[in-house]
Amino acid sequence: MQAFQQQLSTLEGTDTQVLGVSMDSPFANKAWAQQIDVTFPLLSDLGGDVTRQYGVFNPKYKAARRVTYLIDKEGKVQEMQKDSEAIDPTSIVTSCQRRRLKG
Repeated sequence: MQAFQQQLSTLEGTDTQVLGVSMDSPFANKAWAQQIDVTFPLLSDLGGDVTRQYGVFNPKYKAARRVTYLIDKEGKVQEMQKDSEAIDPTSIVTSCQRRRLKG
């Protein structure tokens, strides 16, 4: 999350909205965002319905896998990074910049 925060102005400059989704409560998300200085919205998927619909629920840990999606304005997933790849936003930033230049 903090790596995405560090790239937030670059991503917003490519007409990209950054959102975080967590299975934690809205209260927990707000407290955590404040603790780590994240300013983009963190959405709560309490109960994990969205996590399961996207196929990223890990039953072993009863939690969501770490995943980054690049979703276009029509709602189509253009890129997906999982697990350790999802921590570093470099690839997503590059994709967003490339898309912005084409658009």
